[in-house]
Amino acid sequence: MKIDTLKENRKLLNEFKYDLGKINRGYTNRSLYINLSNNKIDSMLVTDMMKEKFVGGKGFGLWYLWNAVKSETKWTDPENAIVIASGPIGGITQYPGAGKSLVVTISPLTGIPIDSNVGGYFGPLLKFSGWDALEIQGKADNDVVVYIDGNKGIVRIEEAPLEAIDAHVLGEQLTEMYADSEEDKRNIAVVTAGTAADNTLIGLLNFTFYDVRRKVTRLKQAGRGGIGTVFRDKKIKALVVKFSGVKGNLNNPADQAKINRTGLRLHREISRFDNEQCRMRQVGTANIIEVMDEYDLLPVHNYKYGRHPDTYKIASNVFRDNYLTQGRPDGCWYGCSLSCAKAADSFELKTGPYKGDKVTVDGPEYETAAGVGANCGIFDPEYILECNFYCDTYGIDTISFATITAFLMECYENDIINKEITGGLELTFGNKDAAIELLHQMSRGEGFGKLAGLGIRRLKKVFIDEYGADKDFLKDIGMEQKGLEYSEYLPKESLAQQGGYGLTNKGPQHDEAWLIFMDMVNNQLPTFEDKAEALHYFPMFRTWFGLMGLCKLPWNDIVPASNVSTDEPAKIPEHVQNYVDLYNGMTGNNIDKNELIVQSERVYNFQRIFNIRMGHGKREDDKVPYRSVGPVTAQEYESRQERYDAQLKEKLNYDPTGKSTEEKIKVLRAYREEQYEKLIDAVYKRRGWTENGIPTIEKLKEIKMDLPELIKVVEKHL
Repeated sequence: MKIDTLKENRKLLNEFKYDLGKINRGYTNRSLYINLSNNKIDSMLVTDMMKEKFVGGKGFGLWYLWNAVKSETKWTDPENAIVIASGPIGGITQYPGAGKSLVVTISPLTGIPIDSNVGGYFGPLLKFSGWDALEIQGKADNDVVVYIDGNKGIVRIEEAPLEAIDAHVLGEQLTEMYADSEEDKRNIAVVTAGTAADNTLIGLLNFTFYDVRRKVTRLKQAGRGGIGTVFRDKKIKALVVKFSGVKGNLNNPADQAKINRTGLRLHREISRFDNEQCRMRQVGTANIIEVMDEYDLLPVHNYKYGRHPDTYKIASNVFRDNYLTQGRPDGCWYGCSLSCAKAADSFELKTGPYKGDKVTVDGPEYETAAGVGANCGIFDPEYILECNFYCDTYGIDTISFATITAFLMECYENDIINKEITGGLELTFGNKDAAIELLHQMSRGEGFGKLAGLGIRRLKKVFIDEYGADKDFLKDIGMEQKGLEYSEYLPKESLAQQGGYGLTNKGPQHDEAWLIFMDMVNNQLPTFEDKAEALHYFPMFRTWFGLMGLCKLPWNDIVPASNVSTDEPAKIPEHVQNYVDLYNGMTGNNIDKNELIVQSERVYNFQRIFNIRMGHGKREDDKVPYRSVGPVTAQEYESRQERYDAQLKEKLNYDPTGKSTEEKIKVLRAYREEQYEKLIDAVYKRRGWTENGIPTIEKLKEIKMDLPELIKVVEKHL
């Protein structure tokens, strides 16, 4: 459809004009507020308290959300807010990975706050347009687009009836609509969802950036927890920000030279070491597919197995050599020399409404390839790319889609569901045709796809209540926790990683703690106390990236040559100091590496208390499905019988000779579940929480987070 026709059918609902202002030491000191129920647009002051206690990014998002909702608020209620925020370091061009935004809302899947870290240009351009955060409440009557012009100081809410919904079309339409020229397209960033976000609970948000060499709008995803579903429930078709004039000093830091020096050091390391370390510039995060398979950590057949003989078909070099466009850096923000944002150009689609179109597919990331590929038993790189494209443009989280599909395949193969229930879909492991049709059904809101889009937690209830499925078996194999589907690592042999999934605030996502190699491969965490310390430090450290507007990858996916000889190589001490220098250089403050952790503790404990306020966040909510802890089925046990039998002998002094597989599973299970409970005790103690997982008043005072509204919540549970 022609852009002029789209414009002619727009209806202006409100316009707000503002002074452009100036960023000072990383902050604009104001946030943009929009209520779609009454089309209100306003400016909110960012206070010194917010900067001290919540810092930015995820912290600001959680604080605004806390004040927007009540304890009984559901995700569909108008007061549920979507908050997008960068952070004080976000938007700098000197240090790799500084283009991130954090998105926060009440999740349709979990009923508690979800946060998702996303690239693309929107977050930095929002800040440069004069806003530390954007909060959206209410619900529009009809589909709307919110437009922010950061050069003219204008915000508009417009009804947009004719624009597409699917992200790859809508991103192009709006980029063309608001750009004055081809060159101006790089100054436009769009946030969209997609048609499947209308019809499932696992919708995501796409954040665009314009690739000037490919001449195409690229998509990065805030993927987890159904944020895109909330977005579409509010009748938001898109958010658009326009800002021209990006420069390296727009944050007006206290010490620009310190930031420049810090960035230069890391750029040199990336140039020197990336090819021999993680190959991010070659293949992105997909570089670890074959590594995970080698160490028995790649999820296969709904996390039953950790490797497969066909993994070589989807190894990283397959994508690099046959599909990804090479010879050019692929960063999703200016100045990121790690350049992990891979893409396959001119990929011809074989199915669905865009069949025959040649498109750019952004990815695949490791999680996507491991999930829709290995975990579903589909070792076909072209299927992975096709599925990746449709998940993105439909607005579907690839992780949840993959884990749901793998769960359904195991249910199908165990006769819990059948063709009559699935509407003819033969959901066996490896059936790519059935899997892609399930995805298209989700987009259309039809057939079995409509049911599948509810997520594993709700599917288990349906299968038990309506089809008489075994409740205990589904509880064991349904890889969700807190209502969120697991990301794509197999933690059976890493107790620390089991805790890294189960003891998260938002649900089993690896961005809090990825401890498999430290724990299982390198045996660096032999005691419960060691594991608890890691499950304190790393979630707090990783939380910090979300406060600042930073990407995690430049921290530990490239390391200095001297790192192996440091006292704590897993922490990458030189890079930790980089972040301390970046923060101090930006704000003029004088924190050290310990205060960095305390900054995160404040927000982390706040999020835990937020969960408690919403009716969750206690010990019972930190339990995990047994499939993530040990073997559920005889077939699963026997695939690693030598390993498990040896563990029974060495750890329990139990002789497995002559015992049935079922007897051995029972003994091993009792031991492993006890170990997990002991881990919870140790972690809670280290975090300063009660045995039921409640932050103590003493802990809140220690970290200067004893706000009256928080004390009021925890006092009820102490």
